[in-house]
Amino acid sequence: MTRIDGYLLDNRQTEETEHFSAFAALFDPTTFRHLDALGVGSGWRCWEVGAGTTVVSWLAKKVGPTGRVVATDTDTSRLASAARPPVEVRAHELGAQEPPREGFDLVHARLALVHVTDRERALRSMVKALRPGGRLLVEDADPALQPLLCPDEYGPEQQLANRLRQGFRRLLADRGTDLPCGRTLPRLLRDAGLARVQADAYFPLTSPDCAALESVTIRQIRDQLVTAGLATDQEIDRHLGNVTSGALDLTTAPMISAWGRKP
Repeated sequence: MTRIDGYLLDNRQTEETEHFSAFAALFDPTTFRHLDALGVGSGWRCWEVGAGTTVVSWLAKKVGPTGRVVATDTDTSRLASAARPPVEVRAHELGAQEPPREGFDLVHARLALVHVTDRERALRSMVKALRPGGRLLVEDADPALQPLLCPDEYGPEQQLANRLRQGFRRLLADRGTDLPCGRTLPRLLRDAGLARVQADAYFPLTSPDCAALESVTIRQIRDQLVTAGLATDQEIDRHLGNVTSGALDLTTAPMISAWGRKP
């Protein structure tokens, strides 16, 4: 996918597997619920954009041997284990290259648009790939909609956590990430020509998986926070200790899911 220059959470870092595992544990159930509700089943042709292995594997089981799952990303190295029928793995840059022309029953993208420079073009590309009557499900976070890591800010540990979350958001904004991306999805899907557009949002208020995701995220952006003067090494160490202790009620940015059907 076409990413903003300087993507903050570089997938090539050593924490990649840990980050994806925590994220999948938090949000896969919501994604699977929406895909089930859209009717994904035997024989469907699906395009998974910016593919993650857990969603690709789930789709492959649902569509079965008579179906097809095209899994794309700019870097397909982590998809190698999924590259067996009915899954086909392709390198593809969303918004910059023409979409696959299979006429899909479903196109799904999770956290793909937030790092794409031309979101409208990317959405039109996904809609173009659908057959008439095909479904599009797009899911993106909205860090500006709920900006706190600890909504119940009752002590210094929670205040530090929220200050570091503000620093994270500043780093995202400095790299051009569209912080209110999630809330715009229903309008963007309608503008792209989809009908029956609906949307909802999910974020846990406290979960061990939130702590795991926060820990790996802070470790991934530690150097950037310190270099930008947004935190000291001592503050980061203290926060990571607070996270490990389990005493913080941590949440995430809302994950907004929007879906519609091509007329």
